[in-house]
Amino acid sequence: MTTQTALFSPLGLETAPEKSRPLLEKIQKSFKFIPNLFGVFANSPVLLEGYLGLEGVFEKGSLSAVERSIVLLAASVENSCRYCTAAHSTVLKAFLHVPADVVSAVRSNQPVSDPKLEALIALTKEIVSQRGHVDAQTIENFLAAGYRKDQILEVLIGVALKTMSNYLDHISPTEIDPAFQAEG
Repeated sequence: MTTQTALFSPLGLETAPEKSRPLLEKIQKSFKFIPNLFGVFANSPVLLEGYLGLEGVFEKGSLSAVERSIVLLAASVENSCRYCTAAHSTVLKAFLHVPADVVSAVRSNQPVSDPKLEALIALTKEIVSQRGHVDAQTIENFLAAGYRKDQILEVLIGVALKTMSNYLDHISPTEIDPAFQAEG
């Protein structure tokens, strides 16, 4: 694996293509700034819109905000994405108040003490690492932990989201924003 140089620079409201600008405005209102990765997404209005659309659908599912963020972190760790790992670690700790030891365990591939979250993390990581070829025992453990079959498909949406952002960061490494650097 060779180290990539950034192919795309993060764009702002003034430099983004016209079709990306309204989306960046919404992002800026939500985050109070435009995270660098979204600025890189803005190079392609289609990718930016697709990512945000899928993210909006993911948020409508039955997984809790913490569970969704755990899926996003676990997939980012499994895909070795520094940017997304830092961003999701920050969200989990600062905004969702998940204990630091839980976030640290996900990041270092250590078990978490909550068996339900552990089953969610295991499923997510196996979907990523095995490209969807999940062992029956992993699914059985997920269901035995209290999740429903349809929630496997919600995890799949989270993995799809992270595939887009993690792979974009691999193709064009993105500088971690100051807001996320403590977790970088």
